Amino acid sequence: MIKEKLFKKLDHNWIQCLACHWYCRIPPGKIGICGVRENLNGKLNLMVENQAVGLHPDPVEKKPLYHFLPGSKALSFGTLGCNFACDFCQNWFQSQSPKRKTRKEVLRLISQYSENISPKQIVKLAQDLNCLSIAYTYNEPAVFIEYALATMAEAKKAGLKNVFVTNGFESKESFELAKDYLDAANIDLKSFKPDFYQKICHAKIEPVLENIKRYFQAGVWIELTTLVIPGLNDSVFELEQIAKFIAGISQDIPWHTTAFHPDFKMLDKKPTGLAKLKQAWQIGKKAGLKYVYTGNVFDPQHSATFCPSCGKLLISRNEFFVANVVGIKEGKCQYCQAKIAGVWS
Repeated sequence: MIKEKLFKKLDHNWIQCLACHWYCRIPPGKIGICGVRENLNGKLNLMVENQAVGLHPDPVEKKPLYHFLPGSKALSFGTLGCNFACDFCQNWFQSQSPKRKTRKEVLRLISQYSENISPKQIVKLAQDLNCLSIAYTYNEPAVFIEYALATMAEAKKAGLKNVFVTNGFESKESFELAKDYLDAANIDLKSFKPDFYQKICHAKIEPVLENIKRYFQAGVWIELTTLVIPGLNDSVFELEQIAKFIAGISQDIPWHTTAFHPDFKMLDKKPTGLAKLKQAWQIGKKAGLKYVYTGNVFDPQHSATFCPSCGKLLISRNEFFVANVVGIKEGKCQYCQAKIAGVWS
């Protein structure tokens, strides 16, 4: 049983959850940091099992994934709950609402805001909507990992791809269970400062950096996203650190530098200016990254894919995330035959 692999029994009927890197030790009748994983009679209970939120087909570019089946649709869903508590979260109600609530209050929220749907039904819906993949997104997939794994297994049987949109804080146990089902992931690298992760995200950076390497080494296609927040993680020095870290793993990893918009507990911050994103783009290219993109802004030039060898336009994208593939055939630039990193079929 998958569920049995994701918790340990401790003394006095306590359990330890193994889903994410917090490794919560949960006393009887209590709930972990995420708000939806509880100790029910000495066993771990996923309160959001078969309880999807935000079930909707999206362009895969919206994840964002720019080098993974461009122009295709991904059926996206998440659940309530999250293991981070980012002050700038744009899905804050979904991610934070179950926290510090009684069991009864959490179950009421789940009943109100979730759709009861099984893994098989999700896969059938994806097929009916002509989606090529299923994206586990909106909140951290590790929080609902058992539900995700069951859906991923069904998706594989049906010939669909599986995509994580993740904060990179999975446990090693979760990752080992998921890696053989996963085809791609967009991983947030929110900052390069431990302080930022601690104070702004209420988390830790080290497991994220380790998991980025772990995904890459496992052969899962990855793209990284940094939400650039004025005055917090937008210094030239920090953006250079991020770009060098990514390039040190592989220059083929796409880096999305996206614009912040005020939300949740950060309503006093100004949105990110286009000039700052263009600066981040230049920093990424200078570090040797072949594919750097701006996001959450209308910037056709810096959201397009160009061949790193001959410079020709390969994929153009508009403000609605629609991709127009003009120069890639069988994973190669059709002008110079250079291989373009990604998953194209």
